[in-house]
Amino acid sequence: MSRINRISRIGLSHDEVFRDELADAVPYHRMYGKEYCVPSFVHYGETEVEAIRAAAESVDNVFWKAMRFAQRFLPDSFLKTYLGLHPALLAAARVEVPFHGLSRQDWIVNEAGMKCIENNTDTPTGVPETAYLACELAKRHSPHPATSGGMRSAIRTAFAELIEHYRSNGLDGLIVFSSYGWHLEDRINVEYVRNAVGEAGYRTAYAPLEELEIVPGDGLYLNGERISILYRLYPLEYLVHDTEEATGEPVGRHLLKLVELGKLGLINPAQSIITQSKGFMALIWSLYERRDETEAYCGFQLFDAKDAKTIETYLLPAYYENTLFVRTGTPYVAKGYWGREGKGTALYDDAGRLLLDEWGAEDGETPETRQYYERQPKMYQRLFPMQELTIETEDGPYTGYLLTGAFVVGGRYCGLLPRVGGKITGDMAYYCPAIIHKGGTVG
Repeated sequence: MSRINRISRIGLSHDEVFRDELADAVPYHRMYGKEYCVPSFVHYGETEVEAIRAAAESVDNVFWKAMRFAQRFLPDSFLKTYLGLHPALLAAARVEVPFHGLSRQDWIVNEAGMKCIENNTDTPTGVPETAYLACELAKRHSPHPATSGGMRSAIRTAFAELIEHYRSNGLDGLIVFSSYGWHLEDRINVEYVRNAVGEAGYRTAYAPLEELEIVPGDGLYLNGERISILYRLYPLEYLVHDTEEATGEPVGRHLLKLVELGKLGLINPAQSIITQSKGFMALIWSLYERRDETEAYCGFQLFDAKDAKTIETYLLPAYYENTLFVRTGTPYVAKGYWGREGKGTALYDDAGRLLLDEWGAEDGETPETRQYYERQPKMYQRLFPMQELTIETEDGPYTGYLLTGAFVVGGRYCGLLPRVGGKITGDMAYYCPAIIHKGGTVG
């Protein structure tokens, strides 16, 4: 096979590419006053894509085993202290549901191998970019196909299975897809998923979160009609604190109580908050290192030999304190449990000195933003180098680092979301569509 470059340009300007129906599908192709979607492709070799697919599905299986272990065997005190779950989330998070809905693993792929550094299972975004935009751009501007040609049908199939699970438990009614109406990116992501699910024949509606009405202990309603299933692109760690502005009623907790009582189905389910917590990565590593003790204590084998190989090959050592890394002179990353878009993440060198931290551009580095993430408990993970590459932007060449998002829907890999940003991938990172370079290996 021939060696290929990781990046290739489409050869047209941003406005020449992202226009008409493409701009309508992803109207946030510019965000925060700058270019977000870049008219270039990120190339992945055929064997590379197959390796990512197999690895992502194997890692997903490990995540599921560890999540079920946490739900069934770990006490509330552990979930609160080491996963950071709010007490009001615990009962709903223990409700076992057979699927997440959508999940996106974040991978570092380079010459040294592939490592999954975290899992986005509560509110993953990047769906229209991956499932639609990448496919359209590949068809129009490349001889190579997108990595995500089957993603829309995968969403439809996985959501149908999840909806039928809820229906078998009596939740057979209106399915509402929701986000904050003013948040363009979230709303477009939600509408894309809703349209895909609607192709399976289900009755759905979109409604902003602020239009939903909760009757405590009874149900969730839209315009007087009971909602059976809610797809919400809104983090549970925010929801649990939500109150009604006029009355102070804890509406977030009322909604979680409906889930606990079986009167509302959530997509992604409340259990997804367990795997969303960055502390979950340290839990997996602890269970891996102590797998013999776990088997002796529980009376069953949690991770078999294949799982152990998956963990040691594709995951990184992760702990609830940085002691081992400091003692051994190992560079590491500190991550707040509920960090999003890189916020609350810091890199340290082999002497334990701070190299870089990230607080986000969306809200600015305000004292409130920084305090929110600094207060969170931290997970510490061995640092793995990212691949450096250069892309062309409207502002000229940009040299950054590649983070590869791998969507896993219903346990099946279905596409890649490449972003190029800083050593900590934040909300200012660029998106480039992923294509499968047939007959080549990446150089």
